[in-house]
Amino acid sequence: MSKLKADVSIIYSGIFSQWDNQSDDLPRFLEATVHVPAIIDTEFGFIVRIKKAKNQVLTYCIYHPDIPDDQGNVRPPFDGEVFIKENDWRFYLGDCIWAPVSNKLGNWRMTLELNGKIVADKTFKVYLPE
Repeated sequence: MSKLKADVSIIYSGIFSQWDNQSDDLPRFLEATVHVPAIIDTEFGFIVRIKKAKNQVLTYCIYHPDIPDDQGNVRPPFDGEVFIKENDWRFYLGDCIWAPVSNKLGNWRMTLELNGKIVADKTFKVYLPE
């Protein structure tokens, strides 16, 4: 493991273009905000720039506002791990609104953790537009 301390910063946060998770391209930044309208296919989240952490594992988590699954049970947070590929690396963490929008309202917290420490944390408020 590197003895250098990783440098992590959120460089864009808000609403983005649709993201293709099969592509290496990150979504295009559209608007800086933490207030997200509950409109189907609205993509939101943040892009971080991570330096001095090559070959380490980044843990991500998205805490949804008690969204039920098909059986009516509250979905667990969406989480996972990614391998940091470069010494100067950009990573997108985000989600989008899907139908029905009525159960997507509320706070969506997104976190990144490196070596057991939260290094990025952002909460978005999804609201029903008038």
